[in-house]
Amino acid sequence: MLRASILVGALLASTGVHAIGEDSCVAFTSGASTLPVVSKGKASPILLSADDWPGVQLAASNFAADIQRVTGFKPTVSNFTTTSNASTPTSAAAKPSFSTPIIVGTLGKSSLISQIVNATQLDVSSIQDKWEAFLAREVKNPLPGVDSAYVIIGADKRGTIFALYDHSEQFGVSPWYWWADVPTTKHAELFVAASGCSHGSPTVKYRGIFLNDEQPALQNWAMEKFTNGTTISPLGSPFNHMFYTKLFELMLRMKANYLWPAMWGSAFAVDDPQNQFLADMYGVVMGTSHQEPMMRSTPNEFTLYGKGKWDYVGNTQNIKDFWMAGAERAKPFESVYTLGMRGFGDLPLSEDTNIQLLQQVVADQAEILKTVYATDNIESIPQIWTLYKEVEGYYDAGMKVPDYVTLLWSDDNWGNIRRFPLASERNRTGGAGVYYHVDYVGDPRDYKWITSSQISKIYEQMSIAVDRDATRLWILNVGDLKPYERETEFFITLGWNATRFAPDNLESYVSSWAQREFDVSPTVAGTIVDIVGNLTRFNARRKPELLNATTYSLINYREAEGILAAWATLKDASTKIYNSLSADMKPAFFQLVHHPVLASANMANILIAAGMNNMRASQARLSANALADQAEKFFEQDFDIETEYHQLLDGKWNHMMDQTHLGYYYWQQPMTNTMPAVNRVQSRKQALAGVMRIVPEGTLGAWPGDNPNQCAQGYGCPPPSISLDPFAPFGNRYIDVGAGGPVPFTFTATADQPWLALSPAQGSISPSAPEQRVFASVKDWSQLQDGVNTATITFTATAKGQPNLKVTVGFTANKNTLPGGFKGFVEGGGAVSIEAAHATRNTPVNGVAWKEIQGYGRTLSGVTTFPRLGNNDAAFSPGAGPSLEYDFYAFNTVGNSGNLTLTTYASPSWNAGEANRPLAFAVQLDGGAPQTQQFIPQPPPGGVSAAWGGPDGFVANSIVSVVTKFTGVKPGAHTLKITAIEPAVVIQKLVIDTGGVRPSYLGPPESVIIH
Repeated sequence: MLRASILVGALLASTGVHAIGEDSCVAFTSGASTLPVVSKGKASPILLSADDWPGVQLAASNFAADIQRVTGFKPTVSNFTTTSNASTPTSAAAKPSFSTPIIVGTLGKSSLISQIVNATQLDVSSIQDKWEAFLAREVKNPLPGVDSAYVIIGADKRGTIFALYDHSEQFGVSPWYWWADVPTTKHAELFVAASGCSHGSPTVKYRGIFLNDEQPALQNWAMEKFTNGTTISPLGSPFNHMFYTKLFELMLRMKANYLWPAMWGSAFAVDDPQNQFLADMYGVVMGTSHQEPMMRSTPNEFTLYGKGKWDYVGNTQNIKDFWMAGAERAKPFESVYTLGMRGFGDLPLSEDTNIQLLQQVVADQAEILKTVYATDNIESIPQIWTLYKEVEGYYDAGMKVPDYVTLLWSDDNWGNIRRFPLASERNRTGGAGVYYHVDYVGDPRDYKWITSSQISKIYEQMSIAVDRDATRLWILNVGDLKPYERETEFFITLGWNATRFAPDNLESYVSSWAQREFDVSPTVAGTIVDIVGNLTRFNARRKPELLNATTYSLINYREAEGILAAWATLKDASTKIYNSLSADMKPAFFQLVHHPVLASANMANILIAAGMNNMRASQARLSANALADQAEKFFEQDFDIETEYHQLLDGKWNHMMDQTHLGYYYWQQPMTNTMPAVNRVQSRKQALAGVMRIVPEGTLGAWPGDNPNQCAQGYGCPPPSISLDPFAPFGNRYIDVGAGGPVPFTFTATADQPWLALSPAQGSISPSAPEQRVFASVKDWSQLQDGVNTATITFTATAKGQPNLKVTVGFTANKNTLPGGFKGFVEGGGAVSIEAAHATRNTPVNGVAWKEIQGYGRTLSGVTTFPRLGNNDAAFSPGAGPSLEYDFYAFNTVGNSGNLTLTTYASPSWNAGEANRPLAFAVQLDGGAPQTQQFIPQPPPGGVSAAWGGPDGFVANSIVSVVTKFTGVKPGAHTLKITAIEPAVVIQKLVIDTGGVRPSYLGPPESVIIH
């Protein structure tokens, strides 16, 4: 549901602040404790030291350009040279005409900063020797002849760079000003607080992105934009220094510091000889992916320059020489070395790869580093070993690497981290990290077309990594980068400062983001929060590439129709905001919000129209043809929406939406988009059973005539029937009246009981209006007797020149009455459906409690235990952990047997702890014994269980359905209790089957609750 407004969270410290996740030190009006950046048409000069890092010099130049973007006035940027006695300045810039310069520099590198610290005794202890920390504040008399200055100091190169870009963001310059065309909001004046801004070392030391799966979108786009059709790369790659410098700036602006470059048809260091040098100059730490050891792009570079086969047993020396060259090439630059070895094409090294061989590989790589760096102590050289797929199995089987090597744990490619450091692993000097995906090529399907990862899910998983000290290095597979801009920045922002976010303030991130990107009010930002939350929720329920025409039930719980209505609401809300924006703001909103909404909603329309078409064709309904037309129209619109993106801003982003996404036949992308199959009925031929088709809600059958879904034998079936109770999810049931061919007719619907209401009770059906839905409801439940009440609805069709056609539908009204004073969820339609967050009671134990994660999961949210370490790394015994209790009332049991079936919708998660402690929670009904549920099958080493994968497995469905059976239950009031055993369990929804649960993807809608 969309809301009109949202309470903006604590991340927005004051009006006008545009930065995300930072304390404010910027204002747009003068105050008692502010310093001018631009005031009265004058810009404060920016002073640096010539001996500072080139990357700092570049960032300072960009900083000045940012000030000009905001105000129209560009500060001068000058290098300042100190004298030997530091008593008098030697640069005219030291005596600026404007009284308050901005002085920028790196502690321990900038002689200018050293002079200021020594002369003023400025306290820099808060950042001294701290990784990427910074401070900024007013300093009195920093230099001879300068009364006051705003001094920005970084603890190291990137500390200074991040300080500058942090201020730029607060001024109103989005990190995505080029990559997503976000306009800068103009201000005539610009000020900073005298107290300034500061930031300590980030939560995660290395925070990076991985360009991957870059064909067809990113590569085709880059070829057009950066090579003019030609390239110097021996591989024909378009990813030259002009491309990468754009990327480096974006990364630094959003406080990323680490990159795995594009790899499938590329080789970073040889595609352009300037790439590696410029990365280091800008301040970006380079690495290579999990399958590319020793700073060499494999298999591409080995194919170009290697000798022999990629076989370490039979070709050892040639491979060692190949790696040696990579290390020598990288030595002058800041790098993180990937260790180990995999086969070509990101495959296992061989069928009989053994631990001893891989340990020898790592040992030999250590010797290479010792040789290249001329030292026996290589512990300070950053090195990672990625525990991806089968490699994780090697580690679990006993393979060891040196303690100083960072263990990079991986997700399952679908956003579920496979393992985290155990208590015994958290004291390794190399620490641990996480390799995570928002884009993937592989089983059960590729997903790389549109945004489909929830920020709430990313937070839930990475918060476990934080609590378990997997914070040395985070790397995110971002595919083509676009269209994952927002989720990419959240991942990096969380790594920059994880303390800013908690389960109850995640929405403030998107609210802050929307205000920064689109300069909208908090109220409009609140609507964008809902749009983004629902967009990613709908696409995460099942990745678009895995959707088909019957994913959502066409007949039960009005599920498919509800999906279309929800997308239509989202599309309307997005369109309303898009139309309200200025012309210069629309391109950014289109890329970041509107296009994914339009494209995703249209895909839902294509597939569900096709599903409805096939169903109605099987029911001999003339309306099938109009649905076939709709599916074809929507299919063509898919290309129109893609084209609109490509024509944006005179084609700036042409090719970026080239990714195919319709018509998957197996895991790999289809070579073209293919429309789902549709059927047509002969529009001029009358159905054998007559002019009228009657289809009650909840059936694939149709009457009169024969249909395999009417009854088991498929012919000679009785009339259809429907039932309703006072607490059913919908207050009515419907019957569709449809045309069975070209003959027009009128119909009437009559009930033989006065308590039954029909709306409409009559209508006209023709080829131009081939369907009419009739709703049946109870006028007044108080007038019915308790228990079963029956009625018959008679539909009579009158067609010219034909005898009247009658079809009867049985209607049962089951009147259930609650006892006075009951509070809780009430059975309706044979089920009790509960969102997990809506517990009647939530009881913590030992400081551990269930908490709701906003917007998480398929329907409303998810609940999981915090802190993420659980019971101090120990499990709770069944029934003794923190609990959630749900009061409910059941009128029935399954077939009056005394049995109830609970289905707990849990997220597909992996163990947070030891292999012998699988994920588990306990379930109790009333005072019964707790039943332990260990719901994830044990996978093979480094692999996944059969239930995990496949087109209908855990990750495809984004859910694990955990079934618990209760016996000897009597109708009446009950309490369901869920207790934690192991941490990292996330529960989304609970469905209790009392005999009426019907098949659907999302389960029954939430039941009525009596407060």
